[in-house]
Amino acid sequence: MLAELVGGSVEDARARALESPIDDVMAAAAAAAPAIDALSALAPVDRVKIIAEVKRASPSRGRLADIPDPAALASVYEQAGASAISVLTEQRQFFGSLDDLRAVRAAVGIPVLRKDFIADPYQVYEARAAGADIVLLIVAALDQPTLVALHDLATELGMAALVETHSADEVSRALDAGASLVGVNARDLDTFELDRDLFGTLADRIPSGVTRVAESAVLGPADVAHYREAGADVVLVGEALVTGDPMARLAEFLAV
Repeated sequence: MLAELVGGSVEDARARALESPIDDVMAAAAAAAPAIDALSALAPVDRVKIIAEVKRASPSRGRLADIPDPAALASVYEQAGASAISVLTEQRQFFGSLDDLRAVRAAVGIPVLRKDFIADPYQVYEARAAGADIVLLIVAALDQPTLVALHDLATELGMAALVETHSADEVSRALDAGASLVGVNARDLDTFELDRDLFGTLADRIPSGVTRVAESAVLGPADVAHYREAGADVVLVGEALVTGDPMARLAEFLAV
């Protein structure tokens, strides 16, 4: 499944490159307003922080919400206390787009994450051109030289990279690549099975000074509390917000 998702995203990016050549996208990235300092916005404090996600669907759950106005939803997230907004831009399985990202960036004043299956420099440049402050890099999808190169490019463009892991070896690879923002995804992207306890088994491998992000398997406040007790600085939440009252749900999550 992961290989299919990455292959589709790269294929779609190459199709966009026929309309907007990389030189044009690089120029747009250079001309964009400076990225917001996401590492500071997500830095550990004495309470949990939430990355709230604009998410219409997923391969494992199908359609979740229509979200006709992603900017309006993102504004609710910001008002409710989210520290950053994640925007799914993958179009085939998640029904997202870069237009969603642009709309959200124009609507909020907190960092915006481009969540996609990024494996090509073109995708990093277009993320910055569209206003992203953070890009997602999935260790399992990238060989080490590519991971390092994409992480370095994101940093060069002023963005942070959320480097997603799912094993002890992947945490080591993320740290070797220089990651300051390390995510542990409870969902195995090959099998799509969930293990809510995975974060706790890997958290101690992420040193102080690196922000720890727990991803997936959040349905209610107890799940956020579980991750917080296991050492999470930040929890990324999507499905639980888009399938309920986002303002009320965020208040519950931030109160743990």
